[in-house]
This record gives sequence, C-alpha cells and structure tokens, in this order.
Amino acid sequence: MKKHTKALLAGTALCGLASGAMATEELNALVWCDHTDPALIEPFEQAHDVKVNLREYEGTGAALALLDQSRPGDWDVLVIDGIDVARTAEAGILAPLPDDALPEDDFFSQIVLKDNNAPGGTTYAVTEKFGYNTISYNADKVDPADMQDLATVWSDKYDGKISIYDYYLPVIGLAAMADGIDTGAITAEDLPALGETLSTMRGHAASVAGVVGAQTALATGEVDIVIGGGEWLTAVLAAEQPELTWTIPNQGAVLWTQSIGVLADSEKPDLALEFVKYIVSPEGQARLATSSCFWGMPANELAGDHLTPEQKDILRWDEQDSYLAKAQLYPAPDEGLDIEMQDLWLETLSQ
Repeated sequence: MKKHTKALLAGTALCGLASGAMATEELNALVWCDHTDPALIEPFEQAHDVKVNLREYEGTGAALALLDQSRPGDWDVLVIDGIDVARTAEAGILAPLPDDALPEDDFFSQIVLKDNNAPGGTTYAVTEKFGYNTISYNADKVDPADMQDLATVWSDKYDGKISIYDYYLPVIGLAAMADGIDTGAITAEDLPALGETLSTMRGHAASVAGVVGAQTALATGEVDIVIGGGEWLTAVLAAEQPELTWTIPNQGAVLWTQSIGVLADSEKPDLALEFVKYIVSPEGQARLATSSCFWGMPANELAGDHLTPEQKDILRWDEQDSYLAKAQLYPAPDEGLDIEMQDLWLETLSQ
C-alpha cells in the first residue's frame, strides 16, 4: 500500500522530469497527479526535445489561485475538471483550440461534452480521461449482489464498514440517484430529502476521507466499501489486492471527466497544443489511463489498441456502453444552490 500512497502524494512541487534535463525548450503545465508519471511524459519530451515542468494541484480553486499568483506566460497547459472548463474559459484563462487538431471523432461520443468544453461554440479544452464516482468494495467481505442497490450499500448490514469520499458533488449526486432525482435537475426543494439520505449514509459510515484516506481504509480492511469510489480508487491496487474492485449499481453512477487545454497567455502556444494532441493521441491516452497515480478510462477509443487485455479488464472496457448509459454528470448548480449544497455537505460531515 505504501507505494500507492506515495504515488498519490508525489509531484506536489514544480519538477522537470529527468529525461528532459538537457532539452532545448521547456513547457510548464498545471496538472493532476496522473500526468506526473514518467511513462506518460518522457515519450513527449524525447519526441519534441523539451523538458516538461509539472506542478500538481488538487481542486480547481487551487489552480486558479496558482495562476493568479503567477506572471503571465508562466504556465502553458492546464488540466482541469471538465465541469469547470466553461467558467475558466469565460474568465479568459484558456485559449481557443482548433477543432481540426483534436481527434474527437475517435472519442466515446458521450464524453466529448461540447457543452462543457466548448462554451458558446468555441472549443477551449478537450476531454482526456473519464470514470465514475460509484461504489468500490472488497469482494471478499461483502456480497457483490448488495452493491447493485445503493440503499443496501448504506444499510444496517454494512454499518461501520463504509467510508465516504469527501467531495460533496459526486456524493450528493449518488444520493440524488438513490432518491430517483436526476443529478442535473436537483433544486433547493430537493435538499431536505437529500439531507435525510446523506444522514443515513453518514450514520453507517466509519469515516469521510479524501483519496488517500479512503484508499488506505479499503486496502487495510478498516472499511469494506467506499461510497464515491470507482476504478480510479482501486485499479492501481488490482495487482496486489484483486479482491478490491468496483461496480455501478442499478441506479447508476456519477460521471467524472477531466479536460486539458492551453492557457491564453502561454508564450509557447504551438508547443502547448502539441502536448494536448499527444495526450489525446491513442498512445498518450493508454499511458494516461494506466498512470501510476490513478487509472481511468481514456477518452479516445483507439487507446484500446495500446492496452493489454488485463488492463482492459480492470477498466471494464467492454462494459462502457452500458456504464455510460447509466451514468449522470456531476451536479452543476447555479452559485446560490451550490452554496446550499456545500452547507448541506458540511452539516452532514458534522453528524
């Protein structure tokens, strides 16, 4: 378990990967931890004679704060939660991308998400990876059939054997799906009922934890279920602990996506675009999907030609059509409702 924890925590400082140490150019990228894997970055560095400097961050707010504290031109590439592309573009932070440079015709059609990535009809980012906030569990400790119904997951049967992923949007999304409410249709009138569902969930949980805490609790047997987990939580553990797995219940799962774009004030926009093109190429996608930090589904279906049968099995490659059909996007409320949802989450955590 230690090596996985170290992988999740790595890359928090600005660093240039060793393979590009003598390169003639440099490129600076604000990224999620899955982009810090040398197996992903080194092929691009070698192909373009460039040193890629990576700064890992967590949460869009942290990225925006870093950009605000930086000088124009300090950063070239931004990886960002797909639901946050529009507001980032509207703030003038992202540059338009040429549609003809992006292989979106090869993508899973459900995650092209032009409404997110191309606000106003102009493309500012492209989906690079996706997955599900759903149920991770220990198949040796729970009945897998129980994991197909959300109400059973957080029932008395598993009291004290649950950890909840500490991010309000996907967990409220799962609560809504359990209550038969579409994640995109949540209103203020739904919050009292959602609060009751969250209270039931929290009442049976041993902990509410971030990525590392939830993964550690599951791997060590402290809990048997992680609500809000998914392939991103357990895939990196599959070789050592194959009993740790994930599923999508009958009610569905919350779809997460991450996007990549070029910063508007980049002084190397052409090289930055080449990096984006590499990341969404079949080879780049396969490497990103199986990053040592966390796994997820590649946006480009042609990445399947570069994944092993074992990797495809862990990612449930052949089940994506049915999974995507049952998936709903993160709730994307207006500012007022978002504040109310955050307050509801904080109230739940205090119980």
